[in-house]
Amino acid sequence: MNADPAAQRRLLELAEVDAELARMTHRRRTLPELAETEQAEHDVRAERDAVVSAETTVGDLDRDVRKLEAEIDQVRAREERDRGLLDSGSISSGKQLEDLQHELATLTRRQSTLEDELLELMERREATGADLDRSRAALADAEERLADAARRRDEALADLDTAESRRIEERAGLVPQLPEDLLALYERIREHKGTGAALLRQRRCGACRLELDRTAIAQLRDAPAESVQRCEECGVVLVRTAESGL
Repeated sequence: MNADPAAQRRLLELAEVDAELARMTHRRRTLPELAETEQAEHDVRAERDAVVSAETTVGDLDRDVRKLEAEIDQVRAREERDRGLLDSGSISSGKQLEDLQHELATLTRRQSTLEDELLELMERREATGADLDRSRAALADAEERLADAARRRDEALADLDTAESRRIEERAGLVPQLPEDLLALYERIREHKGTGAALLRQRRCGACRLELDRTAIAQLRDAPAESVQRCEECGVVLVRTAESGL
């Protein structure tokens, strides 16, 4: 295949644009902000789960506190009723009096036990409430980190979009300037190799970075300037210029 040397040099411009677009695609997939955002999202989910768990525990403890308080109120009410009955002097039977006194003693012990349980439960409730406050603070901090990571990610992606748009526009301007058969060859090689053309500089291929042997160099030196040459190692179109060292 033959192509004007100027067209071949223009092919290098296209290769550089395509290389830059490929780097942008890679960068889009590997942005540090993407990993940061993903980690921040994971942290937010974990902190939300912690808050829900703490809220559930606090709710259960509050329910148990109310239940104990109600039971204590019932015991106190029954004790007050029995003590009022005892103090009224209306009970004349010794057996009834003994039973009433025994019940009062039982109610007193029961109230003491319930109050001890309530105190322990309220201490647990206080500790769990502190845990809930810490979890909510941690969640707020995680949400703030997520918002910051997402903002920086969006800014980085927007910068890439802008740069990519410029390169795509530049490519669109280069393509019509190339012969169809040369462009087709370039695209076919690029599809399989990732790079379609490279500069031969100081006898070294710009794509695979290998130095060509003497035989290959002699063939390239003797080939007409308009002939399209390819690297014998990687197969890309080799563009010869004054930098090639031929």
